[in-house]
Amino acid sequence: MKPSIPQGTRDFSAAVLRKRNFILQTIRSVFETYGFEPLETPAMENTETLMGKYGEEGDRLIFKILNSGEYLKKISDDDYNSRSESVITSKISEKALRYDLTVPFARYVVQHQNEIDFPFKRYQIQPVWRADRPQHGRFQEFYQCDADIVGDRSLWQEVEVLALYDKAFSDLKIEGVSLKVNHRKILAGIAGKLGAEERLIDFTIALDKLDKIGKEGVFEELKSKGFNAGALQLLEELLSLQGTASEQLDVLKSILADQPEGIKGIEELEFIFNQFNDNALHSVQLNFDLTLARGLHYYTGMIVEVSAPANIKMGSIGGGGRYDDLTATFGLNNMSGIGISFGFERIYLVMEELHLFPEELLPGTEVLFANFGSLAASTAYSYVSKLRKLNCSSELYPSESKLKKQLGYANQKGIQKVVLIGEEEIKQKTFILKDMKLGNQTTHPLADLISILT
Repeated sequence: MKPSIPQGTRDFSAAVLRKRNFILQTIRSVFETYGFEPLETPAMENTETLMGKYGEEGDRLIFKILNSGEYLKKISDDDYNSRSESVITSKISEKALRYDLTVPFARYVVQHQNEIDFPFKRYQIQPVWRADRPQHGRFQEFYQCDADIVGDRSLWQEVEVLALYDKAFSDLKIEGVSLKVNHRKILAGIAGKLGAEERLIDFTIALDKLDKIGKEGVFEELKSKGFNAGALQLLEELLSLQGTASEQLDVLKSILADQPEGIKGIEELEFIFNQFNDNALHSVQLNFDLTLARGLHYYTGMIVEVSAPANIKMGSIGGGGRYDDLTATFGLNNMSGIGISFGFERIYLVMEELHLFPEELLPGTEVLFANFGSLAASTAYSYVSKLRKLNCSSELYPSESKLKKQLGYANQKGIQKVVLIGEEEIKQKTFILKDMKLGNQTTHPLADLISILT
């Protein structure tokens, strides 16, 4: 039986890793251009840190880690016979793999609040784990690339993170990306208008499924949650709004005139959209989308979701929003924050489909020195060492073999230059340079080897 890896995880070859690192380095450079500082947190968090932050559906996707030792001895017969998942899990698992980077970041801020200068701008690029059903573009282990700002309520921070998205996708050469924005206060205003202030979470969770189950599916779910026909008729009208962001927000102002929270959300979005009227975006389109809900409970202000170019069939490739109360769950009140995340894995798939990776990423080793044994190998290796000091990637074929085998190795690795230095070349103080791409070879003085290859 062949060994295998868990479903929803992957191995990465050198060629794939070079492409992944290109994306990571590009996004990291943008983060630092915008003044964000790097941070890393453990792969594991205490289970109590994570649970209750992502809603009931999110909590079910958290990977729990069994306690070490004889953990089953802590379970009484009554607990075991109850078959209660929550009771048993709490006694056999005290740690879990992180579900995202935002909640661990909030935990970090609370834990180190006396050491941090606010506003605190951090970026974090690390893997996260979700017990989700694997499918195209969705994995159980994947990287997230987050940028967050905490300790400041200014709407300029919303402008900042949207502009950061634009810069990153511009540098990655991905055009036609859509930034869809909405505001949780507008959704709260709508819930109030529907007479469902206390069911805001039910409302947003259902609305967040619009792309997956369609309008009819959303309305059926809302009916099952107790939303009446009058409320659903008003919602139907709201979801039919069209026009520019300014036009839609003007209509909402009149509809939500008696909902102060909804009006506040409209005013905040107007400020954000107005800033980009004067500061044009280069690679992304900024759109108002009233159907955008983002089911995570901790968002309280602007929310954003990033869609791939229209010609690419792909889910969200990023998202985030304002969260005013996240750190309060850890005992630190009045700490507003805003954060965005890049869907790294899906961005990779988009760039692969659009052929956007630079060709120069593909080769690793630039020069291979053939091995002709004994003195020839020693001479060749001395030049390998010199080239490496000049940051020219080079290697010596490890053993004396037929030249055909060594050239085959070069082809397999995509090495375009092969240097041949045998005993005859050493006597004549020359070397042969074989161009694997063109298929020709030329002879040069050995003294010129370094200058020719660098």
